[in-house]
Amino acid sequence: MFSRRIAMTTCLIAVLALAVAPAFGAATGGKVKNKGVITLRTGDTLTVKTSEGVFMVTINSDTKIQHPVGLTGMRKKDDSPDVLIPGLRMKFEGVNGDQENQVIANTITFDEDDLSLAEVIQAGLNPTAQQQAQNMQTYAANKAATDAALAANKANIDEVASSTKKRFSEMGEVVTKDQYTVLFANGQYSLSQEYKDGLAKIAKEALTYNKGWALSVAGYADSVGTAASNQVLSKQRAQAVVAYLLQDCGIPVGRIVAPGAMGESNPAASNESASGRAENRRVDVKLLLNKGVAGAN
Repeated sequence: MFSRRIAMTTCLIAVLALAVAPAFGAATGGKVKNKGVITLRTGDTLTVKTSEGVFMVTINSDTKIQHPVGLTGMRKKDDSPDVLIPGLRMKFEGVNGDQENQVIANTITFDEDDLSLAEVIQAGLNPTAQQQAQNMQTYAANKAATDAALAANKANIDEVASSTKKRFSEMGEVVTKDQYTVLFANGQYSLSQEYKDGLAKIAKEALTYNKGWALSVAGYADSVGTAASNQVLSKQRAQAVVAYLLQDCGIPVGRIVAPGAMGESNPAASNESASGRAENRRVDVKLLLNKGVAGAN
């Protein structure tokens, strides 16, 4: 009787062990079978949303990726991991990984119709991604152009400063006898009659001196537009003023300090307001006199 009880107890323990084993297996290395939608893919890891929660499904070289073919769907065709894209409904089987809700996939299956739908979803998302990429490329190109323009602007300013310094050294110590500012419409560099008259007046004053004088010309732009375009615009404005002084006012070319394209630098007013920007779209013309000549008058 005692031996019989021992045998029954041993069988009961064995049955309990078999019943409990899957529960422990589910925690680590247990089999998993589920289905859901891929919401994100990062390398070989798929984020899959299921009715039971979110699973992190990892694929490897041993994972079989298949979809049914034929009328019965009994045959399955192998697929590349590339088909596992966000939006795809699929079924997965595998074992639990080391982390919670992590699954190492043995097989993944899906229907061709679900793949077609996922591709349509991706087709709708790709233009946005492509536009973002294009925006980044445009930003990078604009930044490169801006940096180049700033470098060119600095080189131009340095060149003008060097030329001006040389001209001033030839003239000796100088003072600003008079000055005149020409204003321009947004994006324009043509001279209105009002400003032509003003330039003619300061030119006439300059020509009253026989020696020791020069006219400095510096063009500017507001902050609207790119630095590169404003650099060009400031140069065009300075050149327009110089051309008028030479051709219509009779100023000798040797009396004009090299025209400066100053771009957006040295704003006369804040670019935050329309009135301030209007003041910055300008060319400054200064009548410079040798200090001795100025003192004699």
